[in-house]
Amino acid sequence: MISILYFGVLKQRLKTERETLEWKGGCGIDLLAILRARGAEWDDALAEDKIFRIVINKQISPWEAEIPDGAEVGLLPPVTGG
Repeated sequence: MISILYFGVLKQRLKTERETLEWKGGCGIDLLAILRARGAEWDDALAEDKIFRIVINKQISPWEAEIPDGAEVGLLPPVTGG
């Protein structure tokens, strides 16, 4: 089981801030594939052309990093500022 936190526009578009997900192992790329398979809204919100980061247990990580069972995973959208 992993906890997933959604931030910024992802939280708004997906209408959820946090969820738990049964996890059989894999990396960030695998997690995105599972989430995108939920339907068009999820696929669009988490599309590859939308650049964002994954945070695993409070550390920014590469998408290829393994997500251990029990992890807290944050999905961060791009931000703009000035």
